[in-house]
Amino acid sequence: MDAKHITKKERLAIPRQVMPAQDPELRIHNFREVHLGYTPELAQAEAMRCIQCKDPVCIQGCPVNIKIDQFIKMIAEGDFLGAAKKIKEDNVLPSICGRVCPQEDQCEKMCILTKKYESVAIGNLERFVGDYERETGNVELPHVQPSTGKKIAVIGSGPAGLSCANDLIQLGHAVTVFEALHELGGVLMYGIPEFRLPKEIVKAEIEGLKKLGVEFVTNTVAGRSVTIDELLKEEGFDAAFIGVGAGLPWFMGIPGENLLGVYSANEFLTRVNLMKSYDFPYFDTPVFNCKGKNVAVFGGGNTAMDAIRTAKRLGAEHAYLIYRRSEAEMPAREEEIHHAQKEGIEFMMLMNPVEFIGNEQQWLTGVKCIRMELGEPDDSGRRKPVPVKNSEFILPIDMAIISIGNGSNPLIKQTTPDIEVSKRDTIIVDINTMATSKEDVYAGGDIVTGGATVILAMGAGRTAAKAIHEKLMGVTIPA
Repeated sequence: MDAKHITKKERLAIPRQVMPAQDPELRIHNFREVHLGYTPELAQAEAMRCIQCKDPVCIQGCPVNIKIDQFIKMIAEGDFLGAAKKIKEDNVLPSICGRVCPQEDQCEKMCILTKKYESVAIGNLERFVGDYERETGNVELPHVQPSTGKKIAVIGSGPAGLSCANDLIQLGHAVTVFEALHELGGVLMYGIPEFRLPKEIVKAEIEGLKKLGVEFVTNTVAGRSVTIDELLKEEGFDAAFIGVGAGLPWFMGIPGENLLGVYSANEFLTRVNLMKSYDFPYFDTPVFNCKGKNVAVFGGGNTAMDAIRTAKRLGAEHAYLIYRRSEAEMPAREEEIHHAQKEGIEFMMLMNPVEFIGNEQQWLTGVKCIRMELGEPDDSGRRKPVPVKNSEFILPIDMAIISIGNGSNPLIKQTTPDIEVSKRDTIIVDINTMATSKEDVYAGGDIVTGGATVILAMGAGRTAAKAIHEKLMGVTIPA
């Protein structure tokens, strides 16, 4: 079918192309990626579904305003490298965002086809061209402007920091990214499992930034190894961007939470993802032995899904997902819920833990839960769970993973008190520039919004980079 001569009627007759995936019975025994990606033929067929409407409202749903209609048109015509280049004008991490961003609530939700048909699979196509460019070895580095003589410190190598660094280096500034851990990538490396985001992809994207001239410094904890004031006053940086994320895990505050065998999702996933404990003893960071055990994750978001699906792959006999609301209220992506169910995760909805129970050796042996029912909506717009009297029961478990959200890194607040923070300890910024209350200091990502998406963090990084450049150079970058 010729993409240049296909009619609108013919486009609408093409069904949404399903991405091939590993069989659930196979994938629960490995950490290889679940989705296998589009072939060129599938990608072109899917791209031809786009009717190239005059007002592509899908772009409005993208936090970094990727030129969606243009890159999809290029895919339909077989110009895959051109499509990758077009995306990278606005998003430097297409292979990553194509995998982990909730397109169904962003660009795809806005797609005009949703009125009568299924939306164009924008995320799958974004992933395809990012992968195609990398796998064919045709990654083209963008042009870097002449040096401005300005130095910017970027604190945190997650999506916000990487996006900010990319824009600033291209504008001619010297950029140094400081990372607390020994591996670069932030939440992309330690938070998202290998089966959802292969780490080689993250490393490849970072390698591209290194080639552009971005300097990376690991094992440097902002607020301990170096403070913001030291960077600006002693190290000679002209501005700083804070993108340290929200990595302080919340706990439930119930009895028994200090028992052995109770983890935060952050610790569990970091041990497995960053330190590869799933491949013990080849990698020597152990994690709780899940094989043949009963594991429960408490929470309903994407991190909870990542944790329980990881536990299943580590050999858990029973992998329980315990959530105090119903499935309809779960904040996790529908795709992740579907995958978890196919993989044998046991969903226990409308249940809430009230106490962890242990033995004399202080090891976890069970959790006392109470059944819930839904009442009136709360501030989140979801119906509030209400305990059902006399409905307590004990569920035998060997391991518990708490995944109810994260707070902000306290180190910046402790060492830089002139940066204004909210009641939740998130950094307060001007959303138009991402400027903080401290001169020449900007912030973005989860440290500002609380836990959010990769693409929103990237959008914040780009906004900050533009504002930093305009402030330092006394110019205005056209919108």
